[in-house]
Amino acid sequence: MRVARFTAVAMLVFLGLTALVGSVPMLTDPHGQPWQMPLSLLEHSPFHSFLFPGLLLLVMNGLMSLFVLFLVLRRKRGYGPWIAAQGCVLLGWLAVECLMLRMVIWPHYVYGAVALILMVTGVALRSDSKAEN
Repeated sequence: MRVARFTAVAMLVFLGLTALVGSVPMLTDPHGQPWQMPLSLLEHSPFHSFLFPGLLLLVMNGLMSLFVLFLVLRRKRGYGPWIAAQGCVLLGWLAVECLMLRMVIWPHYVYGAVALILMVTGVALRSDSKAEN
């Protein structure tokens, strides 16, 4: 279980930090200038700027993954299902993003792998996290 827990911690740190780094420019300049993202990327979405997607990214994949990381590091009871849930949230985010952008690029595969790893480690740690405080 030590390897699964270490892997989950590494994935949560990676996801949390990269989501924060990715969301801040979307919130500070919702018209896509810092990342050179044209607003035409949002053509098939309900959004007219990157503000709401940036806010969702910040909360769902940034802050939530850091909250789950806190639970794992403190060995709070039931942290395994939280890890798996974060993987499901990330996979859902990716699916919706790919549908709205109507394209798949290499980061989607990387974060898809992170999502799957989080789901597997969360399930593996489910029974382990019941015995913790």
